[in-house]
Amino acid sequence: MKTIRNDVIGKNTLRLVDTGKGFVGLVISGGKQLSRIDGDDPEQLWADLRATAGRTSDAYFGFDGARSRFRQFFPDGFRSPSFKEAERDYKLKAKAKLDETAPLEQALTGSNLGEAVLSAYRGTNLLSPFEKTRLQPLLRGPDADPFIQAAARFTIGEIAPGLATMERLLLKHDNAKWPVVTYLPFLWRPKDHMFLKPMVTQEFAERVGHPFVHDYSPALDPVVYASLCDLMAQTGRELADLEPHDNIDLQSLVWIVGEYKEDDVPIATQTG
Repeated sequence: MKTIRNDVIGKNTLRLVDTGKGFVGLVISGGKQLSRIDGDDPEQLWADLRATAGRTSDAYFGFDGARSRFRQFFPDGFRSPSFKEAERDYKLKAKAKLDETAPLEQALTGSNLGEAVLSAYRGTNLLSPFEKTRLQPLLRGPDADPFIQAAARFTIGEIAPGLATMERLLLKHDNAKWPVVTYLPFLWRPKDHMFLKPMVTQEFAERVGHPFVHDYSPALDPVVYASLCDLMAQTGRELADLEPHDNIDLQSLVWIVGEYKEDDVPIATQTG
């Protein structure tokens, strides 16, 4: 038997062992074996092992818990009129404005879109006031065109180069943040991309047992974004009975599960 992979996730040690006849995955905590998984595919086994480790958190309540908490506030789910009013409509309004004034196809190679994009960022409160303020000199300066083009490239699937360019330009303004770089792709193509609000998304990942809670880093690394997309893809599958339209719905669900309070009632406010 030979250990071929080790990792530490929270309080757990993950170990992948080649037995010579197959593979065994172990979750160990405090010197005690919590779980064992056997399989023939080491990559799949490792993924399953990480998911198993996620379910050991004290905060874990799974996707059933997420569904129940969401429906506590919106009993009719994503079809609730109050959900659309409080969580969806203002994001669709911002998307429509972006599509009209800075459409993706034009943003890929166009110029002089800085004011339109700045207005789109200001159209919601998904970003903090500090993040919005620091975008103004970028989008009104000589780096506006390359930044917008990089965001557009990210949106069409050129994740690594798009992210690297956005990071380089945003660092000049102390604004290389996940909410800033994921905002435009999220609005341009909400079926493909996800807006990342780090803290609440990490908390959601811990509650549903997804490795994103440990994969996350403030560094603008494509691996982090891939883990985020995997989290949202799994969320969409697990909550398919609620029929989410896109990641606008799923991002709202993440926020509601994490930030709504027990005595909250749906109201028409821009939460985020």
